[in-house]
Amino acid sequence: MTRHEKRLYALVFLVLLGCQARAIPPRPDIVIAAFEGQDYGQWRATGTAFGTGPAQGTLPGQKLVSGYKGHRLASSYVGGDGATGTLTSPLFLIARRHINFLIGGGKHPGTTCLNLLIDGRIVRTATGPNGVPGGTERLAWAGWDVADLQGRAARIETVDRETRGWGHISVDQITQSDAKPMGEAVKTGQIYDETYRPQFHFTSRKNWLNDPNGLVFFEGEYHLFFQHNPDGREFGLMAWGHAVSRDLLHWQELEIALKPDAMGLIYSGSAVVDWDNTSGFGRGSVPPLVAMYTAAGKPFTQCLAFSLDRGRTWTKYGGNPVLPHITNENRDPKVVWHAPSHSWVMALYLDGSDFALFSSPDMKIWTRLQTLTLPGCDECPDFFEMPVQGSPAEHKWVFTAANGNYQVGVFDGHTFTPETGVLPSDYGANFYAVQTYSDIPRADGRRVQIAWMRGGEYPQMPFNQQMSFPCELTLHQTPDGLRLFRQPVREIVSLYTGEHEWHDQPLAPGDDPLRALSGDLWDIQAELQVGTATAIRFQVRGAEVRYDVKAQTLTALGRTAPLKLNDGRLALRLLVDRTSLEVFGNGGQVSLTGCFLPAQDDHTLAARADGGTAKIVSLTVHPLRSAWTGRVGASEIKTS
Repeated sequence: MTRHEKRLYALVFLVLLGCQARAIPPRPDIVIAAFEGQDYGQWRATGTAFGTGPAQGTLPGQKLVSGYKGHRLASSYVGGDGATGTLTSPLFLIARRHINFLIGGGKHPGTTCLNLLIDGRIVRTATGPNGVPGGTERLAWAGWDVADLQGRAARIETVDRETRGWGHISVDQITQSDAKPMGEAVKTGQIYDETYRPQFHFTSRKNWLNDPNGLVFFEGEYHLFFQHNPDGREFGLMAWGHAVSRDLLHWQELEIALKPDAMGLIYSGSAVVDWDNTSGFGRGSVPPLVAMYTAAGKPFTQCLAFSLDRGRTWTKYGGNPVLPHITNENRDPKVVWHAPSHSWVMALYLDGSDFALFSSPDMKIWTRLQTLTLPGCDECPDFFEMPVQGSPAEHKWVFTAANGNYQVGVFDGHTFTPETGVLPSDYGANFYAVQTYSDIPRADGRRVQIAWMRGGEYPQMPFNQQMSFPCELTLHQTPDGLRLFRQPVREIVSLYTGEHEWHDQPLAPGDDPLRALSGDLWDIQAELQVGTATAIRFQVRGAEVRYDVKAQTLTALGRTAPLKLNDGRLALRLLVDRTSLEVFGNGGQVSLTGCFLPAQDDHTLAARADGGTAKIVSLTVHPLRSAWTGRVGASEIKTS
């Protein structure tokens, strides 16, 4: 046989072999457990940790649970980390090369684990990823190679015998397969279009971000300074990052504004326009931008920096610190102008739940005015004046802390006198270090607030953490007294790419007007007459927003807010981004700001009524384009 003939026979053999391989279809996966029922079926539970049936997502007291499939999962967090128990499957035959599953929770081999048992003996085991404080409740794919065990009878045992931190286990979607588990592919190559990059919320180009700082408007630009570690994705060498925007949507990140020095790291603070040049930092007719920040050294002190070129470069004041150490880690100065007393007023965090107010004619020499205590609050104070809606001549002062909790009262230039108790402004899990803008022109008149959405997850991303969407604050007289309302700023309409509307139609059990819509980025606004319904539910990319009519509560991403109906009507607004969901009830009377990580292939929306028929007074859904790339909020938006 010639060399040519040998090559030809070899080619024919390979072609025939390929045809034979294609002729054998892959064996379908076998689902051992999806945990979508109200109980565990034939699975046997012992102890109390797993409850009587699968969990519907996050349990009370638990961090946000994500990454599971469907609506339920097996969780041993029923009763918290102190509860113990087991959950064991019936016998099944190992009939594929791999057993794959989603797993999360504690990393305690032998005490929080998933075991494969043959003849009562552990032959494979796995744990969650968390063995030390911190971490997340996100489930991830894992699996066992069981090719050598095919044909054997086995059980799967889910174990929780741990009572310390992370003393629980989460499991879902246990499947037999001939393929290894495939995690979701993550895009990291194209800046601002990575898989988990928020598309209309601010994030730093790369590395760590936390508190919004120095929010000030000047010459047509909104300045956003922020706590930033330029060297890594975790909290560390803190500086002030800097970005500017003309519309609160499209941000340009600039050079680092303030870097650490011999006095310490650069912690949080605020910025103002010194229109009258009280500080003496101005030059001719150019008013200085003045920033006041905490130098986090030993000890913590308060310092000044100024800019004469629209915030592009900053000079630290040679006389720093302008306020020496008072107590512990005193920090986070917020400065505002008080026109009647022609003085600057600074709110400063002291220690515990204590804050202080100071006064200065020039931001260099400060006099202490009073000490305030806000129970349950610490860090990042803000202090500002607001008109009462419907009574434009009536103004009140609002004092907020890092968690957004606030008091309303009066201020005479010397003393703040609260007229309310400490009130919550947001009920979500990811809302912290709130600050409002200074120097927004009087013709605009808005009080715009941004928060750090603390605790979000951004796996494999070059950046870490995000800001909330900017919201306008308004002060209203309600039956319960003066209250702050929060609503997304009006500029969001420039991101709308279309509109879907429904009016004056019933919403009965089984109805879903949103079933044909699919996408990633949404602004959803609804007003409903609840009628005979017991609950109103919206589902966005697998996350549920639920209004319980009897309890009059609004729940999203595991957090709940009280919300009374207005003459039997409920108004909701949902902002949906790639990694966050912000919910506003009854015109912003309550809000829930939360982060989540939806499955990449879940672009669904749904609106439903339970237990009876509600009426859609109006329902408007706007898909959004990206503020970074200009793209619409998914590869496509399906409407049919």
